[in-house]
Amino acid sequence: MIWLVTSICIQIICAVHVIRTGRNQIWMLFIFLFSLLGCFAYLMLEVMPAYWGNRHLRTARAQVAGKVDPERDVRRAQRDLELADTAANHIALGDAQAARGRYAEAEAAYRKGLALGPGNDWGTQVKLAQVLFERGSGREALTLLDGVPEVSRGSEWDRRGLLRARLLADLGRDAEARALFEDVMSRIAGEEARCHYAAFLIERNDRVRARQVLEEVEQRARRLDRTQRVAQADMYRWAGEKLAELRRASA
Repeated sequence: MIWLVTSICIQIICAVHVIRTGRNQIWMLFIFLFSLLGCFAYLMLEVMPAYWGNRHLRTARAQVAGKVDPERDVRRAQRDLELADTAANHIALGDAQAARGRYAEAEAAYRKGLALGPGNDWGTQVKLAQVLFERGSGREALTLLDGVPEVSRGSEWDRRGLLRARLLADLGRDAEARALFEDVMSRIAGEEARCHYAAFLIERNDRVRARQVLEEVEQRARRLDRTQRVAQADMYRWAGEKLAELRRASA
């Protein structure tokens, strides 16, 4: 009896989905004629393909895969490197190690990749500057970043600008860092720039501006669905906690 009720409920849910989404009505015949088999066919052939290409779902799936097997990308990069000792494979290993927070290993891989490459791999040089910053070598990272040719304004320009702002803040060049943070965060996608800027402001005891920035993060996050937020769940959690602290302090 329970099995029959469950089957009927699933059929009804699928049928309602067909109607509400404007799918081909022929699916109604399959759903009610073949019961759960028809529902399964509808989900696999009609519903799921529309979501596999969604970048937010891909991100969520990658997050799950990363938690289940966090060393997968590192192992793959190491296998590729064993097959071919190329600049590209060293750089791929650096990317995988950097994603795992192993900045010393990432630095070594990037340096090897740059040594084997043609000598004008500016993208990898920026990556190296990033891991140097994460390792606490801010001055060397800024020198390296300064040696990279300028690019036209766009996402890459903003990404480098955010890194430069963080480096300037790390080196105590607060006025320059603040101006660059304010400029970059108005354009760069996502909330990473705002959160880094808020952390900078909190460290400098500018709680009023920090609260304003974090409230912007909060408002923008409300427009995202759960799948979109999951990729940066830790960042949004940090932002929420800091904003709550700032609100309590000003109450």
